[in-house]
Amino acid sequence: MWAGSAGTPRRGPAPTPTDDLFARKLRQPARPPLTPHTFEPRPARGPLLRSGSDAGEARPPTPASPRARAHSHEEASRPAAAPTRLFMDPLALLGLPAEEPEPAFPSVPEPRWFAHYDVQSLLFDWVPRPWGLGCHTEVVPGTPASTEDGAASSDLLLGAPGFLSELGGEGELGLGGPVSPPVPPALPNAAVSVLEEPQNRTLAYSLEHADLGASYYRKYFFGKEHQNFFGLDEGLGPVAVSLRREEKESSGGGTVHSYRIIVRTTQLRTLRGTISEEALPPGPPRGLSPRKLLEHVAPRLSPTCLRLGSASPKVPRTLLTLDEQVLSFQRKVGILYCRAGQGSEEEMYNNQEAGPPFMQFLNLLGDVVQLKGFENYRAQLDTKTDSTGTHSLYTTYQDHEIMFHVSTMLPYTPNNQQQLLRKRHIGNDIVTIVFQEPGSKPFCPTTIRSHFQHVFLVVQVHAPCTPHTSYRVAVSRTQDTPAFGPSLPAGGGPFPANADFRAFLLAKALNGEQAAGHARKFHSMATRTRQQYLQDLATNEVTTTSLDSASRFGLPSLGGRRRAPPRGPGAELQAAGALVWGVRAAPGARGAAGGEAGGLDSAEVPCLLGISAEALVLVAPRDGRVVFNCACRDVLAWTFSDQQLDLYHGRGEAITLRLDGPPGQAVGEIVARLQLVSRGCETRELALPRDGQGRLGFEADAEGIVTHVERFTFAETAGLRPGARLLRVCGQTLPRLRPGAAAQLLSAAPKVCVTVLPPDDSGRPRRSFSELYMLSLQEPSRRGATETVPEDAPGVAGLPARKQLLHLCLPDGGGPPGPRHLAEERTEFLHSQNSPSPHSSLSDEAPILPNTTPDLLLATTAKPSAPSAGQETPPTQDEPAAPSGCEDKGDPAPELRASFLPRTLSLRNSISKIMSEAGSETLEDEWQSISEIASTCNTILESLSREGHPIPESGDSKGTSKSDAEPEPGSLSEKVSHLESMLRKLQEDLQKEKADKAALEEEVRNLRHNNRRLQAESESAATRLLMASKQLGTPTTNLA
Repeated sequence: MWAGSAGTPRRGPAPTPTDDLFARKLRQPARPPLTPHTFEPRPARGPLLRSGSDAGEARPPTPASPRARAHSHEEASRPAAAPTRLFMDPLALLGLPAEEPEPAFPSVPEPRWFAHYDVQSLLFDWVPRPWGLGCHTEVVPGTPASTEDGAASSDLLLGAPGFLSELGGEGELGLGGPVSPPVPPALPNAAVSVLEEPQNRTLAYSLEHADLGASYYRKYFFGKEHQNFFGLDEGLGPVAVSLRREEKESSGGGTVHSYRIIVRTTQLRTLRGTISEEALPPGPPRGLSPRKLLEHVAPRLSPTCLRLGSASPKVPRTLLTLDEQVLSFQRKVGILYCRAGQGSEEEMYNNQEAGPPFMQFLNLLGDVVQLKGFENYRAQLDTKTDSTGTHSLYTTYQDHEIMFHVSTMLPYTPNNQQQLLRKRHIGNDIVTIVFQEPGSKPFCPTTIRSHFQHVFLVVQVHAPCTPHTSYRVAVSRTQDTPAFGPSLPAGGGPFPANADFRAFLLAKALNGEQAAGHARKFHSMATRTRQQYLQDLATNEVTTTSLDSASRFGLPSLGGRRRAPPRGPGAELQAAGALVWGVRAAPGARGAAGGEAGGLDSAEVPCLLGISAEALVLVAPRDGRVVFNCACRDVLAWTFSDQQLDLYHGRGEAITLRLDGPPGQAVGEIVARLQLVSRGCETRELALPRDGQGRLGFEADAEGIVTHVERFTFAETAGLRPGARLLRVCGQTLPRLRPGAAAQLLSAAPKVCVTVLPPDDSGRPRRSFSELYMLSLQEPSRRGATETVPEDAPGVAGLPARKQLLHLCLPDGGGPPGPRHLAEERTEFLHSQNSPSPHSSLSDEAPILPNTTPDLLLATTAKPSAPSAGQETPPTQDEPAAPSGCEDKGDPAPELRASFLPRTLSLRNSISKIMSEAGSETLEDEWQSISEIASTCNTILESLSREGHPIPESGDSKGTSKSDAEPEPGSLSEKVSHLESMLRKLQEDLQKEKADKAALEEEVRNLRHNNRRLQAESESAATRLLMASKQLGTPTTNLA
C-alpha cells in the first residue's frame, strides 16, 4: 500500500480527478508516515471497517467486570483471535482506485547462457516445490486466468463443483487473456515443446501438452559416447546426470565444442540443453573436467554425492524408460451411450444395444474390430477368450493408436444395476465421451463416481441418420486439469458429420488425456514412479569412481583436446537452443518513449523469454504455461530503448517486453540474438507533417505497404520509401484496427506518427513466413484455377479471342515490378519450401519442375525496332543515327503500324512473362500459350500482307526506305512456312519434355513410397524397442 520509495510510479487505472485537498495530499510523491490509531470494536461492522489494513489494528477489549478479570487467564491461554483490521486504503474510502503493487521480474534459471532444449527445461527449478506451484493451478495477476465458469451450464452440460465447463467460444489462453486460435503453420501455445529443432504444424489440429523433449537422451546420448553419474543429494534426493561433449564444424571452418547435459531429479521437469565452451570459464589445456563443468552448470548440486554409472546395458535402457515414461502413443477412451430421457450413470451403463444414431457416430470415429486374434493395442481387453466382448472400436490418429471402451460392446450383466464389468474399463479411462441422443437430459459430471475420469466430452447429435447430421460438443474437466485444445466454436458447434469433425474430436480426446497428466493424482503417481527409478540407479547401478577422478578413467570426450581461443564477445549468443531472459510482457506496442498505445490496459505479466534458433516463447513461471509463441522466421522488426523492447511479428502484431538490470544490457543481448536467428530489423519512428494542401505525400494499401511516395514531400524527406511497411499509425498497431480505421487516422490526424519497417535490400516489402505461406495457398494458379480476362479491361472485351490473348500476353510496356507485385516473393517462398532440408523428408506434394523455354523460340523473336509515330530511334554506339528523311511517310495506316506491328514482331516480352510465371502455371499451359501466340502472329502477318503493308526484318533497327523494306513476293510465305516449321519442332520438344516429366514424376513417387515404408519400419522398430524396454525395466504403476 504505502511501501515503496518516493516517486514510485503508480500502477492500475488512472485515478479520478478530484478537488479534495486530502486526496491531492495523498497523491504527493513523498508521503509522511501515518500514526496508527486504534478504535473500540463495534457490535456490527460499519461501512468504514476494511479488511487487510496495515494502518491500525483493534486491541482486545479490557475486562470490565471482576468475573471477566477472574477468567482473563483462560482467555490468554486460548489462541488469539484474528485482529480486526481497519481502513484498507484511505484512497478507497474516497472512492479512488487502490494502488496495485508492481509485478516483479522473474529470476533467470541457472546456469546463464545455458541453451535449453525444450520448454519444460526452462521451468526446471533446483528448489523442490510441492504440487501446485508451477503446475497449471495458480493464477498470477495479469496471467490468462481461467475464464470458464465452473457453474456454467447448457442444454448439453450442467455445471458442478470441482469441475470447469467449456461450452464454446472460450478461445486459447494467451498473453493478456483469451486469444483466437492460431492457424497453420503457427502452433497453439500448449503445443509448443521442443525449441532447439523446428516444430512445424502440418495438420489443422495439433497435439498439446506433450513432452516431446523426452526423446532427448535417445536422440543425442543413446548409442553414443557419454557418461552417466548417479547419487543421492541431501537437498534434491536421488539425481541422475548425463554428460556428452560434441564437436561441430563452424561456418568459418573451425571446430566448435559444446556440452550436452541432462540433469534429472525427482521433479517431473528435466534440465536438458547445451552450453558452449566459449560460455564457460577458461580451463586447462586438456579441457574442463566433469566436476568443473557441473560446478558451473549445476552449482546447487553436491559434486561429492555423484558416482560414475556402471557399464551395464541396463543403465541406458533404464534412462530411456525414465525419460520417456511421459511419452505414450497408445491411448484408451471410454464412450457412454445416453438415450433420450436418460442422464444418470446407471441408465447409461445399462443400455444393452446401440441405436442407429450411436452406430453412425461410432462408424465415424473408427473401425469395429474383432477382439479375438487382434494384434494391435488392445487396452486391457481380452483378445483370446472374448471375456470382455467380441468386438470393439479401434482407430489411429497422428501416430497414436486409440482403443475405445464402448459401453454397449462390453459385457452386459443382467440384474446388476452398476454393471461392474463395463465400469471396470470405462471407469479407469481418463477421457470419456458421452454420446447424447436428441431429447436426453443434460450431463452432470458428479453423477459419475470415479477417481480416474477427469475429462468428459459431451457430444449431442442433431438430425441423426440423415444427410444433414451434425453434432454439438461441450467439455467438462476437473479443476486441476489445465485447458486444452482445439478450442470450441461459439455454442459448441454445429459440426457436420465429416472427417474434419472426427479429427477435431480425436485431437480433443488425446489432448485431454495429456493435459490430465498435470492433475494432482497423476502428477503424484508419476513422481513416485520417477523416484523409484532414480533410487534404483543411485543405489544399484553406480561404481566407486567419484566425480573428481572421472577424468582419468575413460573420459576422452571431455578432455584431451586443446580448447580453441574464444571467438570474441557474443559467441554464446550463437547457440541453437533457447537462451533465457526475465521480462515483464504485455500485448501491444507502447512505443520507444514508453507511452501506452491506445486502449492498452493489460497488466504486465512476469515471464521467461526464451529465444532459440527456431522459436520465441514467453512462459509464465508461476503456472508453467506458454502464453505466447512465434517462429523466429515470423519476427518482422523491433523497437527498443534502454529497458523496453517492442517486438512485431506475423501480420504486424506486437508485444511489449520490459527488462530489468543495467540499462541497455539485457535489451542489447536480446537484439543481438534476434539479429542472429531472424530476418527482422529495427523499425523507424517517423513524424510526418502535412503539406499546405493537407496531404501526407504517400499512398499505402490495406496491408500498410507503401505503394507510392511523392517527390519533394515531407514523407520523402523523412526517409519513407516505396516498399516500406507501416506497423503502427498514431500509436495503434494495424492488426488491432478495424478495416478502414488506419485510413481515417492518416486522413484526419493533424500530425501522423508512424512506425515503419524499411524494405529489404531489393526494395520489396518485408513479410513473415506465415504471410508468405498464406499467400502461396491463396495463389489461384497453384490450385489449378485459370486466370480470367477482367471484364472491365478497356478495349479488350470487344476484341476477338486471339487479339484479346495478344493484348494480355504482350503488354505495351514492361518495367520492374512494384511493391505490390508478389510473384518474386511467392517464387522465393516456394523454392525455399521445395528445397530439401536435413530435418524434413520428401514432401507429400510433387516437386515443381523448372520449365525452361527453348532457345529456338527466342531466336525467332526480336525486339521491336520500328519507332512509334512521331518518334525517332536514338542512335547507338554501333549504329549511326538514321536520317530524318528515311521515315515512312507513305504508310496508309500509321496507327496500325504503331500498335499491332511492333507487338506482332516482339515475342520476347511475352516469353519473359511466361517464364516469370513458370512457378504458377503448368507445363501444358505454358506451351498452349506459346502455340496460341504463334497462331495469332500468323493471322496478323497474313492480314497485313493482304493489305499490302511492308514487314521489316527482325534485326533491322535502322530506318530504311520503303523500296528497301519491301520483301519479295514470295518472302512472306517463306516466313510463314518457317514459323510453322519452328512451331512443329516446338511441339516435338513439348512431347519429349512431357515424357521426361512423366519419368521424373514416377521416380518421385517411388522415392516417396520408399520413404513412407522406411518411416513405417522405423516407427514399428521404435515401438517394439519401447515395449521391450518397458518389459525389461521396472514395471510402472498400472492406472487401471
